[in-house]
Amino acid sequence: MFRHPGIMKKKFNFQINLVIIIFLSFVLSCEFNMHEKVSDLKKPNRPNILLLMSDNQYADHLGCYGDRSIKTTHIDKLAKEGVIFKNAYCSAPSCSPARASMLTGKDIWNLGEAANLWSSFPKVEVYTKLMEESGYHVGIEGKGWGPGDESVTGWKQNPGGVRYDSFEDFFNEVEKGQPWMYWYSSRDPHRPYRKEGWKKSGINLDSINVPPYLPDNYEVRKDIADYYNEIQRFDEEVGSYISLLKEMGQVENTIIIVCSDNGWQMPRGLANLYDFGTKIPLIISWPEFFPPGREVDDFVNIKDFAPTFLEVSNIPVPQDMNAKSFLNILTSKKQGRIDPKRDHVIMARERHAFVRKGGLGYPGRAIRTANYLYIKNYEPDRWPAGDPPLYGDVDAHMLHYESPTKLYMLKNKKFKKVKPLFDLAFSKRPKEELYDLLKDPFQMNNLANVDKYKPNLETLSNRLKSYLVKTKDPRELGQKLNWDNAPYYKDRDKKPRPSKKAREMLGLKEEYSYLN
Repeated sequence: MFRHPGIMKKKFNFQINLVIIIFLSFVLSCEFNMHEKVSDLKKPNRPNILLLMSDNQYADHLGCYGDRSIKTTHIDKLAKEGVIFKNAYCSAPSCSPARASMLTGKDIWNLGEAANLWSSFPKVEVYTKLMEESGYHVGIEGKGWGPGDESVTGWKQNPGGVRYDSFEDFFNEVEKGQPWMYWYSSRDPHRPYRKEGWKKSGINLDSINVPPYLPDNYEVRKDIADYYNEIQRFDEEVGSYISLLKEMGQVENTIIIVCSDNGWQMPRGLANLYDFGTKIPLIISWPEFFPPGREVDDFVNIKDFAPTFLEVSNIPVPQDMNAKSFLNILTSKKQGRIDPKRDHVIMARERHAFVRKGGLGYPGRAIRTANYLYIKNYEPDRWPAGDPPLYGDVDAHMLHYESPTKLYMLKNKKFKKVKPLFDLAFSKRPKEELYDLLKDPFQMNNLANVDKYKPNLETLSNRLKSYLVKTKDPRELGQKLNWDNAPYYKDRDKKPRPSKKAREMLGLKEEYSYLN
């Protein structure tokens, strides 16, 4: 049959085009499926979370933070595999409120009596409960939230979760494929320290860098060395948990967090809004999804843990959590300053221990930026370190156990070299404090009344007040307060009995009373 050459050519072209279309469709289909599989491989299951928390540790006292006097091999190795935060802070320089803030994602002034030590815990949402309700197996070992009494407000268990004696007991209850969240609260390096522990651990007293706000002598160096020994014990605990994860095949899908709840238990440390009471170590490792080997300068607050844990676990963050997730920082490949909004942190304190007549606290608020620390003291007529002669908000609040640095400073407070340091730690303070951190990193020279710094003070004061008003802090709204009159669930503290050694050294009475 005769066929027109034009028709034959069109038919041939159509067949060729059809073959090309089918081939391209096949290739695109394969490519799509390939990308889909790669994506599936990279998409993580809901991760496990292992939170390892020391008790009363200042940020810089780890090898990975530059301290060469201490050996923390396990934590240092984890830091190389993770992200080091150089500006991590607690919400309050006190155990109970700091931990309450972490669990709730809220500032302490929004938590009622939980802003105090030895308090109750409000009936509010905590990330641990939300994770449990979404299918996570949740547990704690050690302190969890506390010290305090959660039962008086209706809690049937610690707000941190069900308590276990060991990680092995906890893990035995995890169902196959079930994600889990475990919070281990170490006893270390909380006082009392193991006496002469530094000798056994081989710490060189001469290598210790004594901060200038403390006297530099043999007694203080030994005290710091015993504290370092406690941190090294915590480092061993971290190593044991990592070994357990490996044995159980849980490393790849587990986020490991190492941190503290607040600063160290020394004068100007715990219970103070200076860095030494608020700045904490924070290392987070999940190498497959958090680019490792980075140091981050962004400011983060321990309260930010709550929304971060919820976001990474695909759980909606409650609207009343005013903390912000920093998951974007963890997943970034950048280091240094990453999120320009994270240029400061705000902290607070109310009543720490029961150390003033009538149970009065020492309320304060602070804002910390890269260059300045501004503190507002609401009751400057009160003793910031607690009523004399015990000064109970410093170290051993009843002088009932060993606290060599505090005892030395109290005994020698009139000596020329000790007096200015004693005044910084124990004496009354003005309503406002301002420190230029570039010139004065140890925050020893208050510039609040220096004309040159008035613009800086005003800027920081206004910025702090704006945030406090926005977040409904009763201190700035003129509302009635209950923190001074709130119950303190540790009756023994209200009638302190100093140790025999303290009584002999300082000429103290056998018992004191802070009751009205």
